[in-house]
Amino acid sequence: MDTKSPHRYSVAIVSRGDADARRDTTPQNSRFVRVFEALAAAGIEAQPAIYDESFAGAVREQLLGVDGVLVWVDPIHQGKTRAELDALLRDVAARGPWVSAHPEVILKMGVKEVLYRTRQLGWGADTHRYDTAAAFRTEFPGRLRDGGPRVLKQNRGNGGQGVWKVEALPNAVPAVRVLHALRGSVPEDMALEVFLARCEPYFGWGGCIIDQPFQSRLPDGMIRCYMSGAKVAGFGHQMIKALIPPPPEGPDSPEAQPGPRIMHGPDAPQFQALRRLMEDEWTPQMMELLAIDAASLPVIWDADFLFGPRDADGADTYVLCEINASSCFAIPDEAPAAVARTVRGRFVGASR
Repeated sequence: MDTKSPHRYSVAIVSRGDADARRDTTPQNSRFVRVFEALAAAGIEAQPAIYDESFAGAVREQLLGVDGVLVWVDPIHQGKTRAELDALLRDVAARGPWVSAHPEVILKMGVKEVLYRTRQLGWGADTHRYDTAAAFRTEFPGRLRDGGPRVLKQNRGNGGQGVWKVEALPNAVPAVRVLHALRGSVPEDMALEVFLARCEPYFGWGGCIIDQPFQSRLPDGMIRCYMSGAKVAGFGHQMIKALIPPPPEGPDSPEAQPGPRIMHGPDAPQFQALRRLMEDEWTPQMMELLAIDAASLPVIWDADFLFGPRDADGADTYVLCEINASSCFAIPDEAPAAVARTVRGRFVGASR
């Protein structure tokens, strides 16, 4: 890291786009404009770095010229994965610039496997991992038969890709009703063997399938807890429609569309119990379990929770369904300033 000036640091914000976007994107017209503004207010120079595999070399040279790199790139986008980008980011980080989130950190906390590795924490559920197609074929049918509806998740994905609700049907030949979380999907009935074969590609890039029980309170919505480092930066509550069968009007009807995500600041009173759990218990426990130090936590990430069964006193419980560490956006109004504070803290801490 360049420490010639102790008060002025530079970062690049990486997002995916084509050659035209790389030429034309500025801090002022970027979708991350509020992040750019917050970084500038914190005394940090920030520049956009539009990435595509076709001009990866130019992006690499750009990133080697800054002190830090902030990355907003989905795991899967229009058929492209992050495989080449992650290799580039590892190389850049090895040469000096600080990268958030580093690909190695994403592989620890930003993949569905984290649901299995942290299943014993207070946010956990009856979660299983299948490392091979053979294990999946052997173990999943009995678990589905005995445990009720399940939700299967490929290890790396976004936008509902590779996430399925699976229910056993009372047929002589094993059969299932499945619903993909991808928007516009409808339930399908098929032989269990056909569905198992459909899932086999998930054992390629990403390497495993995670299996959780379906949460019956899904219609109550999902709470997204936004984190900057180890501190809560805000919340979002959304009535989601993924894994809920569409109404008779069809998957494209207004009734089938998810509700807006209502954003809240970190002090929203209805989420203070969850905030205390995240800051005081679950995040420190996750860091210890996964061997992630405070300086390596992403500057912005989120944990998505569904409501679990109410406890004996009638209070809500929460079940983790995903952590997003690759591309966490949109974010609450309070989050850009939290990101800027975290970035500056990382630079100041590294220069001591």
